[in-house]
This record gives sequence, C-alpha cells and structure tokens, in this order.
Amino acid sequence: MSSPAAAEQKPNWTLVIHGGAGVIERARMTPEREAAARAGLDAALAAGEAVLAKGGSAVDAVEAAIHVLEDDPSFNAGRGAVFTYEGTNELDAAIMDGANRKAGAVAGVTRTRHPVSLARAVMDKSPHVLLAGKGADIFSTEQGLEQVDPSWFATDERRRQLDELKAKKLGWFDVDMKYGTVGAVARDQAGHVAAATSTGGVTGKRWGRVGDSPLIGAGTYADDRACAVSATGAGEFFIREGVAHEICARIRFKGESLQAAADTVMAETLALGGTGGVIVTGPNGEATWSFNTPGMYRGKVTSGTKRIVAIYGDEG
Repeated sequence: MSSPAAAEQKPNWTLVIHGGAGVIERARMTPEREAAARAGLDAALAAGEAVLAKGGSAVDAVEAAIHVLEDDPSFNAGRGAVFTYEGTNELDAAIMDGANRKAGAVAGVTRTRHPVSLARAVMDKSPHVLLAGKGADIFSTEQGLEQVDPSWFATDERRRQLDELKAKKLGWFDVDMKYGTVGAVARDQAGHVAAATSTGGVTGKRWGRVGDSPLIGAGTYADDRACAVSATGAGEFFIREGVAHEICARIRFKGESLQAAADTVMAETLALGGTGGVIVTGPNGEATWSFNTPGMYRGKVTSGTKRIVAIYGDEG
C-alpha cells in the first residue's frame, strides 16, 4: 500500500507496457530469449518515455511504445505475429484517448506494418471505431500508412508453433499457452490517459477469429475519469467479462484503487476460465498490473523513477 506522502508525490507522467502473459517460467526460457524480451520491453519504454518527458500526449506515447513492440519478433504483434490455421498473419489493434473517449480499432489486417497506427487513423480520420479485413487494408493504403508484404510478419519460430499444433492436434489453438499481445497505457503531463493494444491473436486461429484486443471495453479502454487499461490473455473470456471497462467502472463508481479493481476483475475472469493479465494507470499516474498466469512480460517508468522490466511472477 502507498503511504499518504507517496500518494501526494504523484508523477508528472507514467507509462506501463506489456508484451503478453501466460505460461512464462524460468525453466522454459532460454537466456537468449529472455535477454531479447527484456531488451525489447526496455526499448519500448524508452520510446514512450521520450514522448512523455517532452510533454507529449499519452496517445502519442502509447503509439510510440507499441511501434517498438510491433517490430520486435519476441512478441506476438506485427513482425513475429502468430499464424492462423491457414498459415497467414491477421493482425488486430486498438487505441483509445481517455480525454474524450475517442477510439479506433482494426481486426484481421494483413499489410500494415504498424497496426496500432492504423487503429489511430480510424480514430482520428474516420467516423468509425472498428474496421476489419479487406476494408481496413484499403483504408490503410488510402491513409498513406506504411505497407509491407505479408511475409514481413512471418518468422520461423511462429511457423514452428503452428506446425506443432497441427501435428499434435492439441486443440483449437495456441499450443504454448502464451498470449504475446502487446499493450501500453500512459498518463501524460496534462493528466490525460490513453491505452493501446496490438496482437496477432492466437496460434491456429480460424474463421476470422477476433479476440479482445481490438474490442473497446474488453482488451482496451481509457477514460480520464477512471483509468486506462490494456489486456492480454484468453480473449474469449476477456470479452465475456468486459475486462477493461469493468476495471474502470469499479474505479469510477465504487472508488476502488486501481490494484483492487484489477485484481478483482482478473479473479472473476479466472473464475470463468480465462487466464492472462492487465496493465493499468490512472489520472494520478499510478502504475499497476495484475495477472493470474505464471508470468507476464511487463515494464513501467514514471517521471520520478527509472525504467523497470519484468517477466516472471516473482519479480517486481
């Protein structure tokens, strides 16, 4: 618990990020993979920190942080996204501005290098909130966003995971039970919050499946009156629980702390059968996370602290 004195010394700005949650344990991790993930998280924090320290907006900061993670094959977003059952990469993303509750999201896009920026374009340059599939790809080219060949997103490791799932017939999807979705939440010097999330979904997904990440109120939500949330985990359960909005609602209407609200909603999600985690910040700049899995790739930095990254459940 924070002391009253600590509460008074709220930071000028805050950034919290995640790179996915799940069965992430030391015994399953190679030193090389761990080092790469920690470096990626630190680089994403540095990118968002550079925006916030100069007085930039929370929306710009979360977009900048997500850009780094989307280009890092250690995570399941952008380059390094998991494969669908048919062997393609379908990307989802969302972004939300807590100052006015404007939001943008995309699902099933295939050629935009940075899906989070496409979500931002939907928010800023269209009358809509969510675009999907071919139409979202067309809108992306019309907006002049960087396009790449679909092969840009593919990596050998993700293809191996798909091959393993198909060979072992282990179930519907996601052989490794790692949800590598990336996300960021921020509070800027003006006191506004924002959230963004980007993902390749789950290994072996079929039929145009869309999870919680691009769904406003499920995997992504921001409201200056309460908090900003980005989630990662078993998307179907996060949708059913309405995780991101539920956390903000408990804070806004019940006056719960960010940690209490996040822990309660994650416990309720687990009771449904859903595993994963969330990162949260609020108008006072608190930096919080909660997860019900062995680990979650995560990090945080504020105007008064140095960058911190963590992976395992017994860290930070």
